[in-house]
Amino acid sequence: MLYIIRHGKTEQNKKMLMQGRSDHPLNEDGFAQAEEAARRFEEMGVKIDKVYSSPLIRAVQTAKAIAPHLAPVFDDRLIEMDYGPYEGMDLRNPAPEVIAFFMDFVNVPAPEGMEQLPAVVARVGRFLEEIKEEAADHNVLISTHAIAMKGALEYLTPDSHGGYWAKNIGNCDIYAADVRDGAFTVPVRIDDGKERWEGAE
Repeated sequence: MLYIIRHGKTEQNKKMLMQGRSDHPLNEDGFAQAEEAARRFEEMGVKIDKVYSSPLIRAVQTAKAIAPHLAPVFDDRLIEMDYGPYEGMDLRNPAPEVIAFFMDFVNVPAPEGMEQLPAVVARVGRFLEEIKEEAADHNVLISTHAIAMKGALEYLTPDSHGGYWAKNIGNCDIYAADVRDGAFTVPVRIDDGKERWEGAE
């Protein structure tokens, strides 16, 4: 089974700044979210066998909170989207070209200097294909970031047609996908403690 989690909250998240590839640790709320995610896995009876993580500290700290018995394997393909000159931008007052992009992710390319969304899907997709056999036999956790995670969900959901780009992925949201007949199943969101995800057999 494959589990994908977005990292816990950071001060940059709290301030509503685009942190992208800048390396910020979890704040107090973020550590609490990661610990709650660990409890969710425990309640579901899921023991993680292998952890892959973005090399950025907020993803690493989240992974270690969930699977402290494992050393994360870092992969640069799990890093957040490169926001280029827009790194650190206040999301409460975004640039006009960023607003246009946010309003129509499917049809409006990312502003110049940003990584393009198809490139995010491609790099995360290559990673997922490499670990598919491992996820067929083991519980594999990926600790990553909002846009990289959306890229993974887009790759795993061919009929989405860009639907995940505008979908909110909260801090420490978790999605799970199985591997059946050599292919990933469509990912399912694990609810945050209100009820157990029935697919986690």
